Amino acid sequence: MLSKYWSVLMVTAVAPLLWGTTYFTSTTFLISDHPLLTATLRAVPAGLLLLCVARRMPQGAWWWKSAVLGALNIGAFFAFLFVAADRLPGGVAAVVGGIQPLLVAILASRVLSERMSGTVIAAGAGGFVGVALIVLRSQAGLDLIGVAAAVAGAISMAVGVVLAKKWSDRHPPIATTAWQLIAGGVLLAALTAVFEPLPTSAPSPTNIAGYLYLTLVGTALAYLLWFRGIAMLPTRMPAFLGLLSPIVALLIGGLAARETLTWVQGVGVALVFASVVTVVSSSRRAR
Repeated sequence: MLSKYWSVLMVTAVAPLLWGTTYFTSTTFLISDHPLLTATLRAVPAGLLLLCVARRMPQGAWWWKSAVLGALNIGAFFAFLFVAADRLPGGVAAVVGGIQPLLVAILASRVLSERMSGTVIAAGAGGFVGVALIVLRSQAGLDLIGVAAAVAGAISMAVGVVLAKKWSDRHPPIATTAWQLIAGGVLLAALTAVFEPLPTSAPSPTNIAGYLYLTLVGTALAYLLWFRGIAMLPTRMPAFLGLLSPIVALLIGGLAARETLTWVQGVGVALVFASVVTVVSSSRRAR
């Protein structure tokens, strides 16, 4: 049982590691200034691909559950994320998103009756500070609408994670992940049609390669592993593993720009790892 727990934990951790590559992919290989279109192209093809593999349509209550989860975890989350990214420096948006693990732990204690301890609260605070040290810059400015969007995105994803755990049942994660991606992708497509013009030029081979990676690896595979972990682990575990994403983004960005890690960022990385290890260890003892 314990070895299975660790294997599920390690596989789930792959999801935020993959998400950590998406910022570099988006800024280097994709068509710029079309965030909603990028989000739509991430969600819809990935959902259709997983649906072809699962070969299972929603039944009964899962029609509206898929719509709710798709809106919370995919559609609304991506939309809020891109509003925040447009109005805030990336570091500020990431820091605000760092409250998500703590929000998930609090909601899970209320909705799912999962144990909420002082250790988890301290780990959540430590993870938040760690992300701030990793990505925040002294020249970063604040915009109230951007901050509100970042907070709304964190709340949307936190509620979606807890509900995904609450509603996890006999349906395999590959099917429920497909339904959520398609439902969220439809919402994003509508937002794209209303608020964002289409690109004026055709995508280059480099753009196509970037979209393929983002769709197949950064979305289809990552979200499948993520929702599988939510179904099999205590709800707070995947949320805290999500703190690993800024570390990967930092490493990739540093390698691309040939920048060295500052001591402040090193402290932030250590805090994030300490937070994740603390929650993992406490969950293992509980099991």
